[in-house]
Amino acid sequence: MSLLELQRVEKHFGGLPAVDDVTVGADEGEILAIVGPNGAGKSTLLKLIVGLESPTAGAIRYQGEDITGAPTHRVRQKGIAMVQQTPRSFPNMTVLENATLGAMFGGSGSVDESTATAIGAETLSFVGLADRKDDYVGNLNLHEQRFLELARAISGQPRVLLLDEVMAGLNDSELDASVEIVRTIRDRFGVTVIWVEHVMKAVMRLAERVVVLDFGKLLTEGAPEDVMRDRRVIEAYLGQEIDDA
Repeated sequence: MSLLELQRVEKHFGGLPAVDDVTVGADEGEILAIVGPNGAGKSTLLKLIVGLESPTAGAIRYQGEDITGAPTHRVRQKGIAMVQQTPRSFPNMTVLENATLGAMFGGSGSVDESTATAIGAETLSFVGLADRKDDYVGNLNLHEQRFLELARAISGQPRVLLLDEVMAGLNDSELDASVEIVRTIRDRFGVTVIWVEHVMKAVMRLAERVVVLDFGKLLTEGAPEDVMRDRRVIEAYLGQEIDDA
């Protein structure tokens, strides 16, 4: 049994299927990438998992428990955290205060403020933001704000971390740093990572398995090098083989 399972999940908007009969699972400690063209339903799939959207049909199970349509805060307390493409931090609070909130309210148990502050400081150090802890979030650049979102998410000690295009728009050095951070999150904390991404260079370096969506449907899944040479994936998404890209 997978740690997280989606069984024949659908999501319709006005009768149009954004996610269409998708069955997929993620195993303990896996880095799973979800790729596909714009509008393929990738981000919607993540939102269904964390309760930001409710499925039209199908079931979502975590550790064998049905969490289909559960409220977002309940899903987070059970151990599933999400980092969205657009940072959702509190700009009028400091970097440390934001990370501390993740520890206080993002986990499964009650954490007092002093303990949460210590956890927040530790996660900021982990993502390289220790020297910015007293700055206001509004003073951070986009790359730093995304690292803060990662710190706030892992402050709650999740077992599953969902990432929605967190590497979009980064330069090469920022991309390298982000790849290493995500890999270390999995290796050090044993977190299962489900990651929607368009930056194929990062996917090929980091993902252990790739799921491809197209028009809301599951097109294929498998090892990155096999998926990226699949003729259906090339025609629907890549346009050319990854070696030639």
